[in-house]
Amino acid sequence: MKVVIAHSPDSDDAFMHFAIGEGKVDTGEYQFDHMMADIETLNRHAVEGRHEVTAISIHAYAHLSDQYALLNHGASMGEGYGPLLITKEPRTREDLTDQVIAVPGEWTSAALALKLWMPEAKTEVVPFDEIMQRIDSGEFEAGVIIHEGQVTYEDEGYHSVVDFGEWWARTQDGLPLPLGGNAIRRDLGETHIREISKILRESIAYALEHREEALQYAEQYNRGLTREQTDQFVGMYVNQRTLDYGEDGREAVCRFLRMGAGSGAVPEVAEPEFIV
Repeated sequence: MKVVIAHSPDSDDAFMHFAIGEGKVDTGEYQFDHMMADIETLNRHAVEGRHEVTAISIHAYAHLSDQYALLNHGASMGEGYGPLLITKEPRTREDLTDQVIAVPGEWTSAALALKLWMPEAKTEVVPFDEIMQRIDSGEFEAGVIIHEGQVTYEDEGYHSVVDFGEWWARTQDGLPLPLGGNAIRRDLGETHIREISKILRESIAYALEHREEALQYAEQYNRGLTREQTDQFVGMYVNQRTLDYGEDGREAVCRFLRMGAGSGAVPEVAEPEFIV
């Protein structure tokens, strides 16, 4: 059975799926193909149910829960860190009240975090890898960055207005900030869902147990990071939390969605079932 795994072309996702791509785990009757695109594209593909397994934003899950179930592994969680709102010159929240802020996708968790932090924010969607340069050019005063920019923005001369992971932890009882999850299409049926889930979890576990080998593979997707920065970035988003959300991680997802619905930013959704 052919199964497409859709994910971002990032070193952390490459690290996570390395063992499947390189034949390090037994995939049984399943043939896995990888499809890579930015997270907002994957969110939109999921509306069509295009891929059997896909990375999605937790924000997007509120729109997709009828078609996809969240797996209990494969999550990206900010443990006191996360997407950042950045500017070229030091700015405060008040300075940005009337400014249009660049966000990396309407359904990204970064965009929802911004709306929870600053409900009055005016936003415009910009490809995630163009946000810094478009701030630099003066087109935008501020933008929300995700992916590798989180570890390079200071070196590139930008200032942080807020780290949404730090803000979330401080205001939400120390909970991690839910960012992305792996989702599986419900119409595959219970047997396929459980078997595919097991293989995907084994891939994550293999990478964590063979870190240097997996990092070497992931480096080809690091978009200009040094080996040390790649190691840092992968460690931020692929760790023991990626093997299991944990009780607090699952609570964080539910709270993020409830708060989003309460603010009117996302539709109300039943609390997700996390497929083991």
